[in-house]
Amino acid sequence: MMSWVTITNYLVANWLEILGAVTAVLGIWLTTRRLLACWPIILISDVACLVVVYRAHLKSDAWLQVFFIAFTLYGWWNWARGVREEGEVRIARLPLSNLLAGLTAGAAGSYFLGTYMEHHGAAYPYVDASLSIYSLVASWWQARKHIANWWLWIVIDLAYIGMYLRKDLKAFAVLSAILVALAVLGLRDWNRAAAASKYGVQLTLEDG
Repeated sequence: MMSWVTITNYLVANWLEILGAVTAVLGIWLTTRRLLACWPIILISDVACLVVVYRAHLKSDAWLQVFFIAFTLYGWWNWARGVREEGEVRIARLPLSNLLAGLTAGAAGSYFLGTYMEHHGAAYPYVDASLSIYSLVASWWQARKHIANWWLWIVIDLAYIGMYLRKDLKAFAVLSAILVALAVLGLRDWNRAAAASKYGVQLTLEDG
């Protein structure tokens, strides 16, 4: 049985990783509620994770984290603009052309990054690359307020559970399972918000 000293030492040694994980979960939960506060929380998570992977000399992951930070800043700005103009974070429709463009760009990026990782001895190079690249696609859709982001996150996080279990990273697998549950919650809540918004528009037109 672990003592308080052991637990304290673990928390002190790994506080940045813990901060990244806790703020990621909190930020995603706030995102499911369409609250603007999600973005500064997610930004804290992004920066914490960037420092962790950089210190671990995971340069490819560090560069990906830089993209996540950029998307987070854009999402923060885009959602804030929507709140100023519409009074709320309103769900945006994802055109079929943009959906196909995102999936195609993700496939191309996955291939090139996977090829690079394969030549550098990475474990599961194409799987890991695909999950990383499509995470960027999902982050972009999230910043653009598209419901499709939750469908993509569900697929990504389910795949991460399998990969982490194969690598015996049980804590990461549990975290991914929590993220799946949050993505399902986000999908449900955003669908309800989109339906309510559509009904409200129709009611306004009928009343007018």
